[in-house]
Amino acid sequence: MQYIDMHCDSLMTLFYEDRERAELFESRYTAVDFRRMKEGNALAQFFAIFVIPRDRYDMHGIQAVSDEEYIRTLYRYFCDNLERHGDVIAIARNAGELRANRDAGKMSAVLTVEDGRTVDGKLENVKRYYDMGVRAMNLTWNAENCFGFPNSRDPEIMERGLTEFGKSAVEYMQELGLLVDVSHLSDGGFYDVAGICRKPFIASHSNARELSPHPRNLTDEMIRVLGEMGGVAGLNFGPEFLNADINCPDSTAALIAEHAAYLRDKGGIQCVAIGTDFDGIEGNLEIADSAGMELLAEALRKRGFTESEVELVFYKNVLRVMEDAMR
Repeated sequence: MQYIDMHCDSLMTLFYEDRERAELFESRYTAVDFRRMKEGNALAQFFAIFVIPRDRYDMHGIQAVSDEEYIRTLYRYFCDNLERHGDVIAIARNAGELRANRDAGKMSAVLTVEDGRTVDGKLENVKRYYDMGVRAMNLTWNAENCFGFPNSRDPEIMERGLTEFGKSAVEYMQELGLLVDVSHLSDGGFYDVAGICRKPFIASHSNARELSPHPRNLTDEMIRVLGEMGGVAGLNFGPEFLNADINCPDSTAALIAEHAAYLRDKGGIQCVAIGTDFDGIEGNLEIADSAGMELLAEALRKRGFTESEVELVFYKNVLRVMEDAMR
């Protein structure tokens, strides 16, 4: 079964662990690499440039660089790996390019940005990222920025929405064909996005809050709205987003399938997709890398998903969103 994964942090992992080689064909540092993607029958992988918080440099004992230098470095990793391994993978900036890559026997790589803080309140920076090939952007990570407010356990913060710039930027992103990603955004921000967007938007790596009470997960009403607007939520494989006890370290294919069934019941089968968060999660992961995706297909079948529904979850829903809102 082919699949599209809407989120991984593998470029960040290369920055921490393999800065000299930065090799993505076969890596002992990352959960996602081209060899295992091919083994798992990947159609496309979204690769995030996650703009790391400043304290991560000390945490990993590495020399701090400016956000711009960091972004340029990860962008170089992305481009260099696609150039080195162009026989197996190529960039996809829209659904047409993905299909062309597939017809040529290649997987696709979609470039994204996680945390829009470096947009710095300037629409020209949104356009600059688009011109680089970025085709989806998480508006926030876990702190307030020029777009708005993040997910939070503080109800007051969670209610706050987009800034005036954030509202203008979301409208502009939709005009450009750059996917608006609400994973990490506050609940208030989610509803602001829903009120602005006329094309589908995504929650690239978020599950159901009713099953797992992490504030990054989606409420029932948010799932319903996302589904009605043609958007998708990517099933996150991280234990803290799957379990009723968010401190439980276990992630199983059955738990992921449980969230898939819940999303389907609340938002319709059209809103369910995959967003593993590989290389941004840890724990006891039954599906630990790109090669293991068939385990999820089997778990979905055991939950009563038909073969056509599994195909929708694995790639067809995301491909539809790319057709509708990415260019």
